[in-house]
Amino acid sequence: MRTSAGHAVADPAAWADPQKVAAALAERRRTAPISLVEQPGYRPFWLITRHEDVIAVERDSIRFTNHPRPMLLPTWLDELEQNGRQLSTLVHKDGQDHRKHRAVAAQWFTLRSMRRLEYEVALQAKRAVDDMLASGGTCDFAAEVALPYPLRVIMSALGLPHGDYPRMLRLTQELFGSETPATLLHDDPKAIQETILDYADYLARLTEDRQARPSDDLASAIANARIDGRPIDFQDQIAYYVMVLTAGHDTTSAALAGGLFALLQRPEQLQLLRREPERLPAAVDEIIRWTTPIRHFLRTAQEDAEIREVEIARGDTLMLSYFSANRDENVFHDSETFDITRRATKHVAFGFGAHHCLGANLARLELRLFLTELLGRVRHLELAGEPSWTETLFVGGLKHLPIHYAE
Repeated sequence: MRTSAGHAVADPAAWADPQKVAAALAERRRTAPISLVEQPGYRPFWLITRHEDVIAVERDSIRFTNHPRPMLLPTWLDELEQNGRQLSTLVHKDGQDHRKHRAVAAQWFTLRSMRRLEYEVALQAKRAVDDMLASGGTCDFAAEVALPYPLRVIMSALGLPHGDYPRMLRLTQELFGSETPATLLHDDPKAIQETILDYADYLARLTEDRQARPSDDLASAIANARIDGRPIDFQDQIAYYVMVLTAGHDTTSAALAGGLFALLQRPEQLQLLRREPERLPAAVDEIIRWTTPIRHFLRTAQEDAEIREVEIARGDTLMLSYFSANRDENVFHDSETFDITRRATKHVAFGFGAHHCLGANLARLELRLFLTELLGRVRHLELAGEPSWTETLFVGGLKHLPIHYAE
């Protein structure tokens, strides 16, 4: 089935109201779980909305590959990337190439490694709440708290000096922050190139330093990584740094801000979490399911295939709508309701299979420790104005969340 050209998943402005997008996707799950979207300015793609179909495609990573386009981009930027102007991060790689590059940092994000990072994450959570309480009882939680907190955590894991925070914030936001890659720097290729060159210069000096003076930080692991006995090339090093900084930043900040907003909208859930903090691990997974900061990934069919009696041709693009799959009523009871008492462990917000998010354990740790700190020290929380969302297709969430609070 063909959808209308203005389907919400390919319209950045539609994401200013995620609940409307959710309603549109719920209708699509009921009437046409797999449908062709033809949106002016984008390549046509098959929209996959049901949880079981997203899982099936993710499992079959040979027939459905990340390469050559893992995310939806406007045609002008897609053509730029296909002409070799992209950084090849883990999400661009497949098969053995992906597995070997993933192994470079995999040990850094295991549950065992999280125990090593827990002290630093707890320290950054305390600092974030300290800054909140020092600001006088009102703040924009999304921009002033949720945004800097995970970036400071990932900078600490990389071993970057705290004084470099403003530069890293600017660079990550210009590349992947307030805008999706579909609208990078107001569609200005020259500005994109300047930002990438600035990033590359900073990371080249970081690499040189860690190669000369390696330590036990993540930057040293990347700078000195070897694959098949050979050092990884500079472009792959840059791609790794960029992936860690961006993927470990905006996704967690979006989940944190969106999670607090959901709790403020359902104060009985907030009070339950205060009374029974042992519910925090389940609440974190429900927050991640509900917010789904990474809204989709794309796959490309490497051979003809059939899904739900829909013929997919070799070379066709598929959009795996994580946002839709995480609200699939066949998997999650009362799926359009935020409920911290549910077991939401089947969510696909971190992907599934070979490309399951490396940083999933760290994201859960950051959310759990921040909420522990916040709810343990701040007794009163309420909205102080209207929230607003980023108008983005790939990674997104709340852009502004004004709140009042008191100890």
